Amino acid sequence: EDLGVRHRLWVYSGRRGVHCWVCDDAVRRWSPALRAAAVEYLTLVKVGARGAGPPACPPSLTPTPHACTGSVRGGSMGAVGLAVSVIGLDCLPQHREPLQGEFPRKRDSVQRWELLKGRMERTRRAPGKSVPCYADWEIMLQFCFPRLDINVSKGLGHLLKSPFSVHPKTGRISVPLDLQRLDQFDPFAVPTISSLCHELDMAGDDGEQDNAETEPKRRARDYKKTSLAPYVWIFEQFVEEMERVRRGERLRRSGEGRA
Repeated sequence: EDLGVRHRLWVYSGRRGVHCWVCDDAVRRWSPALRAAAVEYLTLVKVGARGAGPPACPPSLTPTPHACTGSVRGGSMGAVGLAVSVIGLDCLPQHREPLQGEFPRKRDSVQRWELLKGRMERTRRAPGKSVPCYADWEIMLQFCFPRLDINVSKGLGHLLKSPFSVHPKTGRISVPLDLQRLDQFDPFAVPTISSLCHELDMAGDDGEQDNAETEPKRRARDYKKTSLAPYVWIFEQFVEEMERVRRGERLRRSGEGRA
């Protein structure tokens, strides 16, 4: 949004990554330098980097720590990782030893996170504190904010993994994501090449039985008989929206030319 990008297709990689296909005409003509600058602008966390306060975020990313809270509370970040991160933070070293002693008495990472968050809130509200500590924000960003692959984004000749390709290690299909239902997305429920073959075999058996009793009907596309169909629909909607905008732009230009 900050860069004026409109046509973005988010695609699950089939393992643990997500691809963002940016299809705006202007962006597709960007030079490698412009592409690298865009990725640098969106990069908040670098591996091994630590700061003394909250990073300077682009406007659209300012709420990120709040969005990450659910991942932390849900256990995405292990208790051991949380303890190590807190002890290794440069912010307010006087808290490291007390926290290290209190963490083992907590039942799980959720309780440890609440302890840390409460300690940081009290520190930020302390009278006379000139430099507030944002250790909780920093931990959330370090563990939960995505790492962007700059080489894939800036290289015009870099190999890209196409939507609906098969991940070679997991066998899962690289499927488009519906951002309106993202909370319901389960990467372990994504169709695999084996499950699709099984679904096609089952659909073929049912079709042979039906055709034996009724007149032949126009054959439906094979993917519509499988669990891949909803993901193809998402892709088709994305392409149709791009084409609709392109038609509108052509009409606008032709109108200006006549004027």
